[in-house]
Amino acid sequence: MKEQLAKIRAEALAAFEAAQDSAALDALRVQYLGKKGELTAVLKMMGKLSPEERPAMGQLANEVRAALESALEQQGRKLEAQALTARLQAEAVDVTVPGKKVSIGHQHPMYIALDEIKDIFIGMGFDVLDGPEIELASYNFDRLNAEEGHPSRDWSDTFYFDEDSRVMLRSQTSPMQVRAMETRELPIRIIAPGRVYRKDEVDATHSPMFHQVEGMVIDKGVTMADLKGTLNTVVEQLYGKGTKTRFRPHHFPFTEPSCEMDVQCHKCGGVGCPTCKGEGWIELLGAGMIHPKVLEMSGIDPNVYSGWAFGVGLERTAMRRFKIADLRLIFENDMRFLEQF
Repeated sequence: MKEQLAKIRAEALAAFEAAQDSAALDALRVQYLGKKGELTAVLKMMGKLSPEERPAMGQLANEVRAALESALEQQGRKLEAQALTARLQAEAVDVTVPGKKVSIGHQHPMYIALDEIKDIFIGMGFDVLDGPEIELASYNFDRLNAEEGHPSRDWSDTFYFDEDSRVMLRSQTSPMQVRAMETRELPIRIIAPGRVYRKDEVDATHSPMFHQVEGMVIDKGVTMADLKGTLNTVVEQLYGKGTKTRFRPHHFPFTEPSCEMDVQCHKCGGVGCPTCKGEGWIELLGAGMIHPKVLEMSGIDPNVYSGWAFGVGLERTAMRRFKIADLRLIFENDMRFLEQF
């Protein structure tokens, strides 16, 4: 037994020292010191020794076990240190290597235009409101004097949620006129930006989802001249002094009289091109004096108060502001396009 213990000690110490990693070392621990290990197997033979031999063999066996455990612990620490050194070398940072450029984002061109519009109107004393995109037809049409049978209420033009055509994706921001008249004290000066939805075919100036900014003023003595003066001032602040505009008579059920305002095409300067469809002008917004029936339906006396309202397409505003030729570029998220702004 003495020879077996000496042999196990020598072999185990050599094996521990040769171990290349923690996993190999742990396998050797099991091989020599485990419940079924080589040293354990020899210790189980102690019962066959005579009483005189047991104390000496027991002491020798304990010395071998202690030597193996000590060697195992030392080799374990050594392998851990080696692994840490290797990891630090692998993960070392070369401080002389140039760092990666951090790309900081910026606002989308459409929201740059929106912030400019907000700043202009806030400077004029307007409040900015927000409203629901899922709207009741009563707010989107009825309370705005667009009765049943009006072409804009047709299923081919509007996204409805129910067969009764009562709940819909709002087709305009104009319902915010009614909501403002219901909840705010007179006089009222508000703008209400937001997404709207119509069943339009996608082209250079149209999209089934786009953004509008609604504006409204209600006070005593408000006239069409106030509307035109305000809109011309806004356009000049957005696009620069001398920007050419054109007002054309139009019809909207919620305004009387009504008009549309065009700005001269930024692409061709009024000559005619695909962006303006050869007309030299791009329609920017619809506007007019609020219809007396709309005021009455919201409990406002049209004999005392008058008002005007407009709805401007935000994408078209951004197109004119940044000389963008095709509305689709605004929605395509092409970084080559967006990084220009």
